[in-house]
Amino acid sequence: MASKNCLVKNLEAVETLGSTSTICSDKTGTLTQNRMTVAHMWYDLKIEECDTTENQSGAPQKTSAGETLSALTRICALCNRAEFKPGQSDIPILRRDCTGDASEIALLKYSELTLGNVPAFRSRNPKIAEIPFNSTNKYQVSIHETDDGNPSYLLVMKGAPERILDRCTTILMKGKEVDLDEKLKGQFNDAYLTLGGMGERVLGFCDFRLDARRFPRGYEFNTEDVNFPVEGLRFVGLVSMIDPPRAAVPDAVAKCRSAGIKVVMVTGDHPITAKAIAKSVGIISEGTETVEDIAIRKNCSVEEVDPREAKAAVIHGSDLREMTDDQLADVIANHSEIVFARTSPQQKLMIVEGFQRQGQIVAVTGDGVNDSPALKRADIGVAMGIAGSDVSKQAADMILLDDNFASIVVGVEEGRLIFDNLKKSIAYTLTSNIPEISPFLTYILFGIPLPLGTVTILCIDLGTDMVPAISLAYEEAESDIMKRQPRDPIHDKLVNERLISLAYGQIGMIQASAGFFTYFFIMADNGFWPSRLYQLRAQWDARAFNSVEDSYGQEWTYANRKILEYTCQTAYFVSIVVVQWADLIISKTRRNSLVQQGMSNWTLNFGLVFETALAAFMCYCPGLDNGLRMYGLRFSWWFPALPFSILIFIYDEARRFCIRRFPGGWVERETYY
Repeated sequence: MASKNCLVKNLEAVETLGSTSTICSDKTGTLTQNRMTVAHMWYDLKIEECDTTENQSGAPQKTSAGETLSALTRICALCNRAEFKPGQSDIPILRRDCTGDASEIALLKYSELTLGNVPAFRSRNPKIAEIPFNSTNKYQVSIHETDDGNPSYLLVMKGAPERILDRCTTILMKGKEVDLDEKLKGQFNDAYLTLGGMGERVLGFCDFRLDARRFPRGYEFNTEDVNFPVEGLRFVGLVSMIDPPRAAVPDAVAKCRSAGIKVVMVTGDHPITAKAIAKSVGIISEGTETVEDIAIRKNCSVEEVDPREAKAAVIHGSDLREMTDDQLADVIANHSEIVFARTSPQQKLMIVEGFQRQGQIVAVTGDGVNDSPALKRADIGVAMGIAGSDVSKQAADMILLDDNFASIVVGVEEGRLIFDNLKKSIAYTLTSNIPEISPFLTYILFGIPLPLGTVTILCIDLGTDMVPAISLAYEEAESDIMKRQPRDPIHDKLVNERLISLAYGQIGMIQASAGFFTYFFIMADNGFWPSRLYQLRAQWDARAFNSVEDSYGQEWTYANRKILEYTCQTAYFVSIVVVQWADLIISKTRRNSLVQQGMSNWTLNFGLVFETALAAFMCYCPGLDNGLRMYGLRFSWWFPALPFSILIFIYDEARRFCIRRFPGGWVERETYY
């Protein structure tokens, strides 16, 4: 699992991962590359595209750096905690390594391209106080001295656009500060929807000059019990950043859908942005409508649309906060494609519990300290190996070493494969129990000489069967592994009635028939026909009785009888090995044809050779006739079981053909384990 970028902290998580039915995934860094780049700006009531290619200045195209743009760029540089790592002056700006949040790194690089030396700019405008961004307020504030000769402090703020706008009463337009009226707010909303609709993360920016008389130089700002204004500010503009989806994510989401796994996006981004990204990666499939889409199509209000008409839903965090458990359950039950936007880490826990109440096995991703309750509550908590906090990694069951959603899907597939291969190994191992137990039953019921000894059984279970059983753990996945519905952990057990029926009642009976056929064949070859063996046990095992007659009247001493008995037991043992060849090969696949599955598992191929070589060694090695009571066989005595081995192969190939040809039919219901 670690080689596939899934570090599992306990083995139980692997089984849970294989039965996952819902994945609640973060957007940034998991579904996307977490490599933000400034794409557009909105200021002076216009959307401008930003050119941030390596050989360009990075300034918005078609526009000179006016006062509004200068103010916006200043906020990007100052209200920002990201920093360049040292020693990278010769590296192109967009390729430099940075510390900090992905969004702030994008703003830092944009500012460096526009302003020049950002560290020097910050030193000329030192930070006096700061309120860091948090998921509750959804904004960040910092207060600075400025180098423009103005003695008053400058307050700069960035955050969720709607939160920033709510704190502003004026807007900077073409160098002039004007009142923020409803018309301007409407233009803001239009721009916000346009940028968000392109799948870009949008941030709002504002500033405010603090009154030098109330806040003179040396004033002690209190960021806990805020003693400075955070409302009545001046809105400056919007900046949108593109974070491209990871290339492997759309295929991974499609694979989840075919596997019956619901993928749910949980993000702090605006619903418009979240919806656009969800569509681009396939979480909301093409042609699927939300209630908003239906309202637009029908030219009516959202309230007039029956929510059950929509297959997709985009739920705002504020709406989620007002929902009851029953309302959330209704959303989950009636929508196959769901996006939760503008959510807090605390709401992620609510979402996980909502799905679990529906009987879902939930995997959830998280990277922050506040994600820990959701990671612990989920059936499988997945932390980010690169961006994740130490607390989230401790709370999680699995760590994504590459922070990639596609790795979760690989982990799900690997979990299913491990469970499948365990079933196959158990099916292979159980089958030989019937030919091992049945000799003792016939020995008791019909009184025949014992066809198989206890030591010989140990040679099978602890010798010839060991490597082949282990080799099935290396079997490749079948083609339908990610096309099946998630396993029900309550009803779909590792060993079920169908597996026992197939192993004991079908394949095991054929193997037992092969063993008895070989046993009776050798007995008859030495003069004892089956009818003569009936109730012969008492005389056969009597040490003092040296005149047991065979079917032709020839007398057998006790010593000669025992040599024949041990020879028959050796042949019975060899016959089990021969039919186990076929059992091992058919155990490679539960549904596919063996022609399709192939023989590429070289560990299994070695297992076939190993069990044959070990059986031959036990038969022909000098001295083992005393230790293991095994005797050398004629070469021809290896072949009586071969037709039964071929029969097993043909029978199981026909069974799997019926399963594929008639899905859901009687054969699948009764024999597909």
